[in-house]
Amino acid sequence: MERITATYFIETPFEPEAAAAVLAGEQSSGTFVAVPGETAELKQRFAARVESVERLETVTEPAIPGASSSTGNYHRALVNVSWSVENFGYNLPVLVSTLQGNLYEIRQFTGLKLLDLDVPSSYADQYAGPAFGIEGCRALTGVYERPLIGTIIKPSIGLTPEQTADLVRTLAEAGIDFVKDDELQGAAANSPFEARVDAIMNVINRHADKTGKKVMYAFNISGEMDEMLRRYDKVVSSGGTCAMVSLNSVGLAGAKKICDQRALAIHGHRNGWGMMTRHPLLGIEFTAYQKLWRLAGVDQIHVNGIQNKFWESDDSVVQSIQACLTPLLGGYSVLPVVSSGQWGGQAPETYRRTQTTDLLYMAGGGILAHPMGPKAGVLALQQAWEGAVQGLGIPEIAARYPEFAESVRKFGSL
Repeated sequence: MERITATYFIETPFEPEAAAAVLAGEQSSGTFVAVPGETAELKQRFAARVESVERLETVTEPAIPGASSSTGNYHRALVNVSWSVENFGYNLPVLVSTLQGNLYEIRQFTGLKLLDLDVPSSYADQYAGPAFGIEGCRALTGVYERPLIGTIIKPSIGLTPEQTADLVRTLAEAGIDFVKDDELQGAAANSPFEARVDAIMNVINRHADKTGKKVMYAFNISGEMDEMLRRYDKVVSSGGTCAMVSLNSVGLAGAKKICDQRALAIHGHRNGWGMMTRHPLLGIEFTAYQKLWRLAGVDQIHVNGIQNKFWESDDSVVQSIQACLTPLLGGYSVLPVVSSGQWGGQAPETYRRTQTTDLLYMAGGGILAHPMGPKAGVLALQQAWEGAVQGLGIPEIAARYPEFAESVRKFGSL
């Protein structure tokens, strides 16, 4: 029978092999004590298997609270555990309950992080994956051979539909490829969802009729299931091409239901991600996290950015981008969304370290606060990426392009 394998980074005051066996038992057929129904036949079919344990370093202070060590030592290890697909079938919520679930509560662990997971090829028959992915998003925006350049509506909340539409008009005329609602904006008191869609899509459709370029706008449809579906239909009927969902808020089942409609590109915002991964020995690594959302069908997913304003290291961001671009089940593609304090100055380092332009490169203040205005802000980002691909550094790009040079003067000290 096909099996799913997960890799964990663990810390335990016990022998790692014994702790891994507890994990496998707790997350499959076993519990804290033997029970009559757990027969040898049942275990053979449904019990999780510890495939390997690779011991790492030993430390003297626990990463998080758990069982105390009688020796003062806490052992770290990489553990591979597998489950038969029979345990959960093709059910993403139950899969996550199996891979994560109660195991974070197990006292044998003073640290545990899900690093990666591998699903069998049969999952490709059950999960269609992203409807659009990288190539589809490029086709919808007409942008090839460079990153899509995008921005976020700022102020995040408080603008009326008309004020938001005016800003979108300015951005569209500036040559922007992508605009999105902030995750804080759903349907504020002064910005009803339907009115906002009407005002914005009137601008976008008129601009497309005039120029042939249709800006992709990600409307935040996050909400209760029926509400999300109504909002989704509103975007479709208005001529929109994209909807945004806050992944951690709506959950796998909610996101998959939206993705299964397959008429809009789905922009997956990972707000709340820090609480899942910021501790090095607790939670889930992005490599595993993004695979779950790709199975659900998300087309775009946030990865933070080089030299960002948050806590995440550049190495982690690069690893996340590479994870998104690594084929899953024969080719699922998901567009990495680079954001967080970005302006053109990070483009050379981003390209040097990733060697890809398959990105949605988002800049809020980096566009809207450009000294020469938003049009120059958009142009400066395009110039930065053109120079980055040519192997130029910031000084060389600034010497070539006045708009980018102004960005350096404005944002370089940041």
